[in-house]
Amino acid sequence: QVQLVESGGGSVQAGGSLRLSCAASGDTYSLASMAWFRQAPGKEREGVAGLDNYGRTRYGDFVNGRFTISKDNAKNTLYLQMNSLKPEDTAMYYCASERRVLGVRLLMGNEYRYWGQGTQVTVSS
Repeated sequence: QVQLVESGGGSVQAGGSLRLSCAASGDTYSLASMAWFRQAPGKEREGVAGLDNYGRTRYGDFVNGRFTISKDNAKNTLYLQMNSLKPEDTAMYYCASERRVLGVRLLMGNEYRYWGQGTQVTVSS
């Protein structure tokens, strides 16, 4: 069993920054690959950033260097530093984990069994 709890969401103005956290607990083997996804109302879920078993990262095309995914293994916590936020970044953000997800699959939601409840990010213009 794995539990994922996101935090750090909120409301910011365009150009601002937020850092999301995802506190993980449970079967550590299932925390080896982790990722952030988001879903805006009326839109499909999309992969934001992923971190695989070997520490390699992958980002959605829309990120364009604005976000950074990282993980503190000692704390079992995943982070997403988001800078230069835009109104189109407004969405519910979720973290997900799985034992082994590599390459382009890092940003595919159906690769992950474990999901958090989400944290809302709202960016105003």
